[in-house]
Amino acid sequence: MSTLRPVNSGVVVVGVDGSQESRDALRWGLRFARLTGAGVRALTAWQYPASYAWAPAILDQVDPEGDARRMLKQTVEEVLAGGDVVVHAEVVRGPAGIALTQAAKGAEALVIGSRGHGALTGMLLGSVSEYCLHHATCPVVIIRHAHTS
Repeated sequence: MSTLRPVNSGVVVVGVDGSQESRDALRWGLRFARLTGAGVRALTAWQYPASYAWAPAILDQVDPEGDARRMLKQTVEEVLAGGDVVVHAEVVRGPAGIALTQAAKGAEALVIGSRGHGALTGMLLGSVSEYCLHHATCPVVIIRHAHTS
């Protein structure tokens, strides 16, 4: 009996923001990539908060892009820990939902973590996972962290 394993040169895009849910999403994405033969594109999006427009002098003292790069590198290193999947880590400037759906065009899947802040917060602030569900052109996998009490 032979076992068929799909051979694919595709990519699995995973949103990484440093949260436990995004770490779980990265783990899921790595397992899926191993099964399908795909690579992983770990993506972190950053942008200046709207409130920074009121305090331009502070911009010289902060480095959100550098912080995002350090967080992404640390998260990928911790989760990958000697794995055999090719991971391309990328930091982009812009809203997370837009960055993720654009990066996922033609991807095998888009994998994101969901913090599950609830309906009211989601309506007021918007939700990256909901945005991705409505705008991605590939399958979207949303990973919820199993909180224990």
